[in-house]
Formats: sequence, structure tokens, C-alpha cells
Amino acid sequence: MSLDLRGIVPACIVTFDADGRFDEPTYRRYLQWLLPQGPVALAINADTGEGPHLWPEERERVLRVAVDEAGDIPVVAGLSAQFTAQAVEEAKRAEGAGARALLVFPIPAYQGTPLDPAIPVAYHEAVARGCGLPLIAFQLQPALGGVIFSEETLRRIAAIDSVVALKEASFDALLYLRTRRMIERLERPIDLLTGDDNFIFESFVMGAEGALIGFGTLATSLQVEMVELTRQGRWDEARAIWERILPLEEVVYGAPVRDYRARTKVALRELGVIGSTVMRPPLMPVSEDGTAAIRDALAAAGLA
Repeated sequence: MSLDLRGIVPACIVTFDADGRFDEPTYRRYLQWLLPQGPVALAINADTGEGPHLWPEERERVLRVAVDEAGDIPVVAGLSAQFTAQAVEEAKRAEGAGARALLVFPIPAYQGTPLDPAIPVAYHEAVARGCGLPLIAFQLQPALGGVIFSEETLRRIAAIDSVVALKEASFDALLYLRTRRMIERLERPIDLLTGDDNFIFESFVMGAEGALIGFGTLATSLQVEMVELTRQGRWDEARAIWERILPLEEVVYGAPVRDYRARTKVALRELGVIGSTVMRPPLMPVSEDGTAAIRDALAAAGLA
């Protein structure tokens, strides 16, 4: 189950027409714009792609189109469900559609503290038994409906053979660093993928192997270059790229962070990549002031 995620893995948007239906031609053009910029994989039907807001048949169609366009580039499917049997069914559906790995979203049963490690561990084990795909565990900030796992929970999830990586998206640099150190002590270390859009460069300074991020679908080629520079130890040059695009990240991921999905679509429209910025309700469109801020940030970064 070898899978190389050591680079930029953009979490892709999904495109809708004016009536709120999946716009396949625009989606293909968007992926054709994105793929040549150097991502090592694509994440489809994740939060950025409104995966939890799609019907199962829509998720499958979106995934199949992405796999078709990606060719040899691996596609990671977001796995969002409400209960275990549903997750196993969705995992099988994603595997059948050509996904090469699954990003396992936290589920409502995780909510509330303390969280018994047996709940998320059993959930990941069931998904692992139900399909043959590598799994990426997902630690996500509660503000986006996620959960911060205890160290015991992370250790037990990481011990599942199918689990090859952790997406760490707490947006907390100290917690990220503690998680990195914990992973390094595991008998079978897994890859740490930053999901912390607000400190991507710093994540690599602190030892990330890759970045599975929504911001990765904007300024993708610059982020790919930034990561390569960090691998060469050219830290000042890498940081210069990050400082150039950071104001855009801060606009897209500003409060309330849930609106980053709509803001990402606006940025892509301003770049001429897509036309419609329709969101799947109850997600809301971006205000005129928000659109102006995105336009200014793109110009300041030299992207538009």
C-alpha cells in the first residue's frame, strides 16, 4: 500500500452551476489548471470540496472525474460518514471509483469529552477491514467540527497497519510540534501531513513530510517550490515565498474560518480558473467586502 504524499496535496474545490448541480466541464478545466503545478496527489471530497455536503452519488461522480483527470497522480478521497457501517460502504465506493487512499474524517460520535479511544480506534479498524486502501487519520480543530485526539488515541490509530499518515489540522503550532515528537517515537512512524494552512512553511521547519491543505489549491506552484526549497535547506528563500502568499492565506482563512471554502472559490474566479462561485447550502457566498479583500490579496501576492 505504498503511497508518496511527501509534498503538496491540494484539497480541491467542487464546482456547481447556477442551479447548484455538479459542473463537470468546469471541474475538469480547474483540475487541468491545477495538476501541472506539481502536486504529489489530490484530495477530493474533503471539506474544501464540500464532500460532506454532497449526495453519495455526487461524491462518486466527482471522484471518478478527478481520477480520470489525474492520471498517474494519486487521488485521496475524503471519507465522511455518520456511523461505521456507512463509512465502510463509502470507503468501498471510493475504492471502486479509483481512489488511492482515504482521508478519514472525524464523526459526530467523537464529540464530547473525554473521548474513549476505543471509539475512533474501532472506527478506523472497521474502515481498514472494509477496504484495501491506505488511511490518513485526521486531527481537526473543533471549530470545523473536528476533534483533538489524546496521545493514547493517536498511538492506537497509528498502530493500525492501513494507517500511513496523519493530517494534523489543529491550527495550534505547539500541539503540532508535540504530535510530531509523538510520531517520531512510534515503533512504526507514519507521515505527518500538515493541515494547518496558517503555518504551512513553519510546519516543514518542524518536520512535516507533506501538506494536505485547502490553501494548496491556490498559489500551488509557489507552495511546491517552497517545499522543495525547504528540502534543500534553503530556508530564507522558502520563507520569502511563504511571506509573499501569507496575506492571501490570512484573508481566505480569516474568521469565521468556515467561510474559507467560499473564499477559495472567489479567489479561483478572480484568477480566471472558474466562473461560478455557487456554494451548496447552508454554506453562504462571500460578501462584496470579502471579495474585495481577496482581490487585493491576490494582487499584492502578484497572482492577479
